[in-house]
Amino acid sequence: MAKRYEIDTRQAIMWNYSIAAFLAWFFYRPDWPPISGSLYPTYIALGLLLPSLFLILALSVKFTGIVRTDIAQRLSLFIPVLAAFLLFGEYFSDLKLAGIGVAFLAIICSVRWQKNENGSGAYWIYPLSVFIGMGIIDILFKQIAKTTAIPFTSSLLVVFLLAFVVSAIFLFYLFLSKKVKFTLVNILCGWILGIANFGNILFYLKAHQALALTPSLVFSGMNIGVILLGSFVGVIIFREKLSRLNYAGIVLALISIIMMTFSS
Repeated sequence: MAKRYEIDTRQAIMWNYSIAAFLAWFFYRPDWPPISGSLYPTYIALGLLLPSLFLILALSVKFTGIVRTDIAQRLSLFIPVLAAFLLFGEYFSDLKLAGIGVAFLAIICSVRWQKNENGSGAYWIYPLSVFIGMGIIDILFKQIAKTTAIPFTSSLLVVFLLAFVVSAIFLFYLFLSKKVKFTLVNILCGWILGIANFGNILFYLKAHQALALTPSLVFSGMNIGVILLGSFVGVIIFREKLSRLNYAGIVLALISIIMMTFSS
């Protein structure tokens, strides 16, 4: 909808992190992590990756649609799954390995294999970038979550603030170059986006607290729900055109997530 309402996604992404940081402080009032903490390289990496990936997400939705972008985002699950096996020595069952194989098939079926408008490159690069970027971000967040010395809420506040600063520096450079003009609509849209962004994390954590003994239920419910709702919105509301192969990719994505989630 950004093009229709002349919304600058770069500005909306920047303001999104300002309200997300404020809400993290407002709800949790976390202490600032010690400067000497070992997580700061992870904070910096996330501060750079989060706004960058948000831009890529916007491009992916623009050029390939909500459905394919959501599938790529959710299938990024298999990257931290592979990391758990290769880096952390987690045991892989036959079901989990089969789930990874199905995930690859889902990606192949879901992406839009065609040239872009000027005839160069291809649309598939956007969901592929989402797929890889989300996987890396998930690994970094897992690194933060397993560090018990620093509360997760403190880390979240730092990450949101760093992402805001990185975005602000980028936008300020464009402003000085007269390539961007700050407008109120972008602030408002960014805050709406930020509320949803923070709310996603807030209720995800609450779900894990309420269903502490069945985390697979929380994870599978979130991923399957996003794919189904994203597909519904993309096809019904925004009239996205999908081929039979794309619909097969949606089904395979759901199957692969169920297999990987319940194989542990």
